[in-house]
Formats: sequence, structure tokens, C-alpha cells
Amino acid sequence: MLNFGLAEMRLVSPRDGWPNPSAGPAASGADIVLEQAKVFETVADAVADCAHVYATTVRKRGVTKPVLTPEVAAREIVGNEGGSAILFGPERSGLETEDVALARAILTVPINPQFASLNLAQAVILVAYEWSKHRDLAIPPREDLLPPAPQEELEGLIGHFGQLLEPKGYFFPESRAESTRLTLRNLLTKPGWNHLEVRTLRGVLSALGRSGPKPGGPVDTN
Repeated sequence: MLNFGLAEMRLVSPRDGWPNPSAGPAASGADIVLEQAKVFETVADAVADCAHVYATTVRKRGVTKPVLTPEVAAREIVGNEGGSAILFGPERSGLETEDVALARAILTVPINPQFASLNLAQAVILVAYEWSKHRDLAIPPREDLLPPAPQEELEGLIGHFGQLLEPKGYFFPESRAESTRLTLRNLLTKPGWNHLEVRTLRGVLSALGRSGPKPGGPVDTN
């Protein structure tokens, strides 16, 4: 929940009581969700103040209600006036028919009908993620991404390739030399190299172009 900006959790008759000492370690630091959790005796009590209630289920229970995907439900929730609640059932059995009957709509994840089982954590993360896409959550920083190298440096790299390839006959036959050079240019300009990457490639080309033994390597005098 907290990964995607949700912190209000309501529990209905927790099997092991509340607070539960096992919940802290399992929450991996999301203590605020546990501290603010509210406990209710029934589902009806838990959603009494909510104007919009969605029940997550994949099984038809003889109740005729709108069926929404998490994506559509998230758009609705963001625009809803009044509180919205999303019901999740116990890990083993899911929601009871009476619980689903309380909801205004059914929320179902599009899933392989041959294997339609999701555990509780998976269901929560799918729904929470769709909701988070409509909120102003922080985007991971991109300061480590350098801008593309100036054209001058890129031209130097292309020229360096040509300088080493020319004497090797790479642009032979002459009738195809222009096309081959153009293909090479397109290949080298496509990735958007930054200046460090261009410098590294130039260093590689310089090392490949050097003649003589490797620095510190054995010398063959035969």
C-alpha cells in the first residue's frame, strides 16, 4: 500500500487479533499503515462512511453489478466525490457473497482463466499501482543520465572508425562505399552516446589501432 501512496487500512475481525506482533516485520518499515489501521467487527461497519465501494473478486456470485478493471476503477476513484473503499477478502477464501453484495461495483483483474488465483499481496499491488498512476508520486531521479555528446565529438568517433576501417578494405567495393559509410553513420548515431561513452569508444579504437606488443606483455624476438 505505502509503496503506491496508500496508508488508510481497515481490518475486519482480524483472525489473529490486533495489533499483531507479526505484522511489523512483515510490513518492512511501512509502520504508518499499521499504526493508523482501524479495526471493525463487520464489513458493513468498515465501509459505512464510504460513498463508493468496490469488491475485488474473480468469481461470479449471482450478484448483478458493474464489473471494472483496476485501471477503470482507479480513474473512477480519483474523480469520485466522497470516500472510496476497495474490499479485499482473506487469503484463502476471498470475499463472502454478503460482502460483495455491499459493493457498488466489482473490481476484477484481467487474468488467465485457466489460472485465475492471485494472492492477497498481488491483488493489492495491482490495484494500488493503477491508482498511483493518477497521483503525483515522485519519479525516480535521473541525475545519473548524461546528455548526448555534442555532434563534434560524435563526428570524431565516426571519423575514427573510418580511419581504422579504410586500410582494412571495409569500404570495398568502391561502388558500395558511400552506402556502407552511411549505414555505419546511422548505426553510430542511433544510441545517443554521451561524452563519456564516446570517449570510451575512442579509447577502444585507439587501442585496437596500435601496433606492437601489449604494454607489459611478452615480446617475441624470433
